[in-house]
Amino acid sequence: MTHPFLDLAPLSAARFAEIEDRVARLLDTRQDVVIMQGEALLPLEGAIRGTVGPGNTALNVITGPYGQTFGNWLRDCGATVIDLAVPFHTAVTAEQVREAFAEHPEIDFVSLVHAEAATGNTNPVAEIGEVVRERGAIFYLDAVASIGAEPVLPDAWGVDLCVIGAQKAMGGPAGVSAVSVSARAWARMAANAGAPRRSYLSLLDWKERWVDGGRKVLLHAPAQLEMLALEACVERIEAVGLDAVMGRHVAAAGAARAGAVALGGGLEPYVYDVREAAPVATTLRVPAGTVASELVARALEIDSSVPLAAGGGALAKEMIRVNHYGVDATRSAVGASLAALGAALAERGVSVDLEGARRVVEAG
Repeated sequence: MTHPFLDLAPLSAARFAEIEDRVARLLDTRQDVVIMQGEALLPLEGAIRGTVGPGNTALNVITGPYGQTFGNWLRDCGATVIDLAVPFHTAVTAEQVREAFAEHPEIDFVSLVHAEAATGNTNPVAEIGEVVRERGAIFYLDAVASIGAEPVLPDAWGVDLCVIGAQKAMGGPAGVSAVSVSARAWARMAANAGAPRRSYLSLLDWKERWVDGGRKVLLHAPAQLEMLALEACVERIEAVGLDAVMGRHVAAAGAARAGAVALGGGLEPYVYDVREAAPVATTLRVPAGTVASELVARALEIDSSVPLAAGGGALAKEMIRVNHYGVDATRSAVGASLAALGAALAERGVSVDLEGARRVVEAG
């Protein structure tokens, strides 16, 4: 008995390369794009370990939990790390990055998360990229959450290492990811004695055995289901149009923010400035005396289909996340999420305006 998920023809190197080319077009990049056979943490870690070592000084921008993770990796590589941390309810500015360079002119690597789905903020990558280019540092960007929800343009922004994953706004699989690599980044890796070699983390292995070989022979058997799912995901975006996909995310974010304000009950946007709010997820601060994780748990009992989550770690007490990405980047998903939250608040005796929130979400 055949099975569509099991009885598949082998994925050829040519097909693998074609999928990489489609991802490159999605990023509007002429850099080398390498698809990695694992969740996005694989290229995120591999890119740092490949380009950073003792003697390097890294500016690590922290606007959420992933920035903290990158700092740990950078220190583990032996780099001197300068953390630029800003409150999670805001975004970093290009001027703050410029000031960090002025204070530490030895900085030669900058790590940044574009959109922080975990905290609901998004950072001005284009403006920051101008500062980084002026100083000649390697620019590393986590665009896993932002790709598909807002523009991601590594070439135009001077990004040397741009990591994406398909599992959020692209609406694709979680088990495969990609990174675009500039010529400068490849040169930095080649000169780094500590760069992983003969390792699953090694980008240099892909460079020497795949890219430099004309993409004729794969390093190992590809994750076939994930690769085919990624191809289908990109095909769907191409068919609808990237602008339309991004527009759907922006509309959902606007509806979530305005709908939460209309709902009332003490909920308020966690990211103060709408210009700094990510289109991939809207975070909300709960009223005093309410534990966010408990409120989310009750809302999910009321409607288990809604894309709600509490903040991670210490944020679980104060933050709710409405994850309107991928298939959930719709007004209906946002409306259902706010309705469930409103019902959970009403059970606690909190006054909410469910009908007002519904009208705002539907009207946009």
